[in-house]
Amino acid sequence: MTLAYWIAASLLALFYFYAGTLKVIRSRDQLRPMMAWVDRVPLPALRALGTVEILGATGLILPPSTGIAPSPAPAAAIGFVLLQTGAIAVHLTGEDRQITLNVGLIATAAVTVWLATGL
Repeated sequence: MTLAYWIAASLLALFYFYAGTLKVIRSRDQLRPMMAWVDRVPLPALRALGTVEILGATGLILPPSTGIAPSPAPAAAIGFVLLQTGAIAVHLTGEDRQITLNVGLIATAAVTVWLATGL
């Protein structure tokens, strides 16, 4: 089960670290082609969301790899489930309504929560 956790957590961490970094460093104009919803969110909230994604990605990988405090890993995965639940709400209230990626991320994060409880 440990190998399965590392695969799922690594995929989530890579995705969220990349997406979070983009939200932190890029302008709205640069993000708009990838994220149609950026105009409906204040810029400080967008930057904060990116920061949360980066911290969550770190929480999936760093604590279990050091063995010092593995409990943040399931918390980070639960946070990603909640984050994507909110993302689905944002997509459904907007014009894009494309939630396939969000549903996949929720499923992966939920499996990661389950796997992280066995660490």
